[in-house]
Amino acid sequence: MEHGGDLSVAMERFGGEPGDWLDLSTGINPYSYPLPASLPLSTWTALPAKSALERLVAAARQTYRVPDQLGLVAAPGTQILLSLLPNLLPDGPVAIASPTYSSHKKVWAREGREPVELSSIYALPADARIVLLVNPNNPDGQLVDVKSLLEIARTLTERGGYLVLDEAFADVVPGASILPHLGGENVLVLRSFGKFFGLAGLRLGFLAGPKEATSRLSGVLESWCLSGPALEIGTAALKDSSWQEAMTRQLVDEMADLTLTLSQHGLSVFGGTPLYALAGLRNAKGLHEALARRRIWTRVFDYAPTWMRLGLPGGADKLERLSEALADAQKEL
Repeated sequence: MEHGGDLSVAMERFGGEPGDWLDLSTGINPYSYPLPASLPLSTWTALPAKSALERLVAAARQTYRVPDQLGLVAAPGTQILLSLLPNLLPDGPVAIASPTYSSHKKVWAREGREPVELSSIYALPADARIVLLVNPNNPDGQLVDVKSLLEIARTLTERGGYLVLDEAFADVVPGASILPHLGGENVLVLRSFGKFFGLAGLRLGFLAGPKEATSRLSGVLESWCLSGPALEIGTAALKDSSWQEAMTRQLVDEMADLTLTLSQHGLSVFGGTPLYALAGLRNAKGLHEALARRRIWTRVFDYAPTWMRLGLPGGADKLERLSEALADAQKEL
C-alpha cells in the first residue's frame, strides 16, 4: 500500500462498505475543523478572488511563523508541490533521509534524479546539493533539532543547493518547525493543512522559502489553483488559534490512551507523533490482515515487516472497538 487512507483497497480484499470500517491507516486528525453551516453562494459560483488568496496566505504566514523575508505559496495540497520541486531546484546529486514518505523519492526518480538514501541526516554526502527530510519523520516520528537543521542548510547553501523539509506533522509537535529561525538559508519548507485540521479532502498546502524560488513556483501554479471553499475555510481555520491550541492538547491526551491500549495488547510503541503511533510486533502483516477482517484498516510496510502504524481512532468508543479487535485477532493468530 503506497499511501494510507484508500479504503477501496481494503474493501476490495476484505469486503464491507465505507461505513463499516475504522480507518487507522492515515495520520489525519479524526476531529476535523468545524465547517461553517453554509458558505456564500459566490464562494462556489465566482472565480476565486486575489484578495481571498492574500488573506489565506497572510493567515498561514502568521500561524506558521514565516519570516517576512521568505515567500509563501499556497497550493492544492503538498503532494502537487513536492512533485514540482525537481524541476524548480538546481541540478546535482539528491539525498533523502530514509525510510520515510515514499513519494519524495519517487518524484525525483521519475525525473531521472534518483536520490541517495541516507540512514542518518548527519552523514551528509560531500557532493549532495539537494537534501530532503521529513521532520517529524513519517512513519517513525524522528525529529531533527533546529540547530542541526540550520547547520545542514548553511552547508548546502554554500554549495548552491537546498534543504527541503516536509513539516507535514509539525503542527502537533511544538518547537519542531525551522520556519521561525530561517534567515538567508536555502531552505524550502512544505506545510500540510489537511492533516492537523482533519480536512484532507479540501486539498490545501503551503511552501515557504526564498522568494526567488517561491516566485518561480507561483508562476507554475498560475491563477485559480485553489477553490473558493479552500480559501475561505483555510483562512478561518488558520486564524482560529484557540481551536488549534485545544486540539493539540486533545491529540496528545488521546495518543497517550492509544499507546496504553496498544501496549496492553503486546504492541510496543517506539515512534510516532500525536497523530499516529508506530508499533513493533513480530507478525505485523498477519495482525494487519486479522484486523482488516474485523474492518479495521492499519498501515504496514514492506521494508519493515515488524512495523505497524496506527492513527488515532477518534473517541473512546472507537478505541474500545480497536482493543476488542486486537484481543480477538491475537487469539486467531
